[in-house]
Amino acid sequence: MNFRNKLGRFAAASLAFVLVLTLAFQTPFASKAEAASDALGVKAKSAILIDFNSGQILYEKNADKVYPPASMTKMMTEYLVMQALHSKKLTWDSKVSISDYVYQISQNREFSNVPLKKDYEYTVRELYEAMAIYSANGATIALAEKVGGTEKNFVDLMNKTAKKFGMTSAHYINSSGLENVDLGKFAPYGDNNASNKLSAHDLAKLAYHVIKDYPEALDISKIPLKSFTAGVDAPIQMVNWNYMLPGFGVNMNKFKYEGVDGLKTGHTDLAGYCFTGTVNRNGHRLISVVMGTGSDAQRFEQTRALFDYGYQQFTEKTIAKKNQLIKGQKAVPVHNGKKDAVKIAFGGSYKTAVANGEKVATDYKVVLDRSKLKNGKLEAPVKKGEKIGYVTLTQKGKSQYGYLYNTNNKIPVIAAEHVDRNNWFVRMFKGIGNFFASIFS
Repeated sequence: MNFRNKLGRFAAASLAFVLVLTLAFQTPFASKAEAASDALGVKAKSAILIDFNSGQILYEKNADKVYPPASMTKMMTEYLVMQALHSKKLTWDSKVSISDYVYQISQNREFSNVPLKKDYEYTVRELYEAMAIYSANGATIALAEKVGGTEKNFVDLMNKTAKKFGMTSAHYINSSGLENVDLGKFAPYGDNNASNKLSAHDLAKLAYHVIKDYPEALDISKIPLKSFTAGVDAPIQMVNWNYMLPGFGVNMNKFKYEGVDGLKTGHTDLAGYCFTGTVNRNGHRLISVVMGTGSDAQRFEQTRALFDYGYQQFTEKTIAKKNQLIKGQKAVPVHNGKKDAVKIAFGGSYKTAVANGEKVATDYKVVLDRSKLKNGKLEAPVKKGEKIGYVTLTQKGKSQYGYLYNTNNKIPVIAAEHVDRNNWFVRMFKGIGNFFASIFS
């Protein structure tokens, strides 16, 4: 064999070896949360687990894939009703009349419903409780019409709010989560085969905002059982579909999970059995979403597995306290102040979830508000506690998890002390000194 043939064979073998190595190392990098999905093996089409206080994503499986959310849709309706209450557009005692649409849907007991009367006015509270506890579809649509004027207008508001929350995959076509085939001629958007579409990631963001913006919503979502008495001949027992709530009887005790106080179940033939759950133990709150499980029981069993993982594999630790000086950060220069610089501190507390056995190691990156600076200095006077920027916290080492929002790990930066402004006489002499210094420098 001549030298050229030997060289050709050697080159071919080398190329094959390089290709093997390349393929071996082309496995996509998986985040910690994604890697956990293999170990947990959650039996759902998609799922996600969030540490509420830090916004960290502790677990995810197909979290950005879009599926029908069924009655988990109602979380957005709950949010917008709460928003209307807080803005004084509604009160809990505001009266709600019943349209033909609402009446017909509410009479169908194959759906989750309390039957509503056309000649009766209900309060917002009565309908909200029926929606949040019993997932009543007619009551939900009645509230949507009250807030939006029409359900179609309300759906537009749902989609606008979803966009504001960064729910990038969300597409609402009705307020209740029923499929259009069930709504028939009343469907506000879409054809007979259409349904709402959201991802587990979207629903986690929505749940985060419900809890963060209107925590009183949990006071209702955690009620296990309540009688509906408005406009009915005999009380209707509204059993909360969330069987993980403490307070249920013997038959549902097997699903009970201490600390659960919300948030919303969902089920249709198309969506399967779904659940957005939240649990709070000693201030450590988790949010989970499971979509497309195979049975009523399975959605709670898989949620239990996620909650157990969050509490057993992670510890919540405080790594920043309000008014605590930011370690290793230089004081910020002050112009025309009685002090030349001001120390900076955290403007709020911050907790993070740390995997067991791992140490907390954090980098601080301070970004000052440019609108407050002139030539790199703050203008005196500077008030103690005045917000002057923010700090981004980044965990070093193994505990690197994604965040629900990229602002979750940002904390306000404040002035740690008060710096008074120099009087005009001192400022004048400083100005003269600076002038001569610039000439002779």
